[in-house]
Amino acid sequence: MSKVEVIRANSDLASRKRGKEIKQLMVAAYCRVSTDSEDRLNSYKSQVSYYSDLIQKNVEWVLADIYADEAITGTQVTKREDFQRMINDCMNGDIDMVITKSISRFARNTLDTLKYVRKLKERDIAVYFEDEKINTLTMDGELLLVVLSSVAQQEVENISANVKKGLKMKMQRGELVGFQGCLGYDYHPEDKSISINEKEAEIVRYIFQRYVEGAGGSIISRELENLGYKTKRGTPTWAETTVLGIIKNEKYKGDILMGKTFTLDPISKRRLENFGEED
Repeated sequence: MSKVEVIRANSDLASRKRGKEIKQLMVAAYCRVSTDSEDRLNSYKSQVSYYSDLIQKNVEWVLADIYADEAITGTQVTKREDFQRMINDCMNGDIDMVITKSISRFARNTLDTLKYVRKLKERDIAVYFEDEKINTLTMDGELLLVVLSSVAQQEVENISANVKKGLKMKMQRGELVGFQGCLGYDYHPEDKSISINEKEAEIVRYIFQRYVEGAGGSIISRELENLGYKTKRGTPTWAETTVLGIIKNEKYKGDILMGKTFTLDPISKRRLENFGEED
């Protein structure tokens, strides 16, 4: 049998021009971390370093920019400044391709994911999701993207449900949730307790005494300003609504009512006054 010589492959495609230049794409990367803890910030820095190296090593790519939002919610793209800057640069023709780790990093809202993917696709700008290995310019249809983005949105909803459950359990144990003190009371975060602030309590007693005597909110607010009393925030101006809010606050009769408002859904984060829809 004749001796066979294997001619090893040359993987250096940069030298293979075939008489024309390789078309280089302006590639950007989008990174996001969802909290501002030290570990997450380290992760953020690692992502920036990773994508910088990845893009620079590919001879067909040119690094356009690294877009990164630190400690910004993933459910609302309007709150991510660098994301919006990236989309604007895409619309201005400065970017040919966007790389991101996963669909959930890009957006955890199905409508937002589809909206921006379609918007970029119309400009022939690809979005490549590394974990799912999806290139939006080459994939067949949008069904897979819809399914995966729906899964990412479901993850947010599950986390929200677990957080709500945890808060309700704290309320049932009598723990303070979302209360940072009010006029007449000081909040102690170390043991999550409250104590009377005697200096401010003098103002509270004056408000209730004058209200019992028949004075309205506007009269009491003017009297407080004339007496030189300051609000909890240290301002000398008193609004009628501030006075009436103190009078209506159940804490001044020894009760704490939790859950006065609730979040309608984790995507819009819209809060509503609780009229009995939630415990």
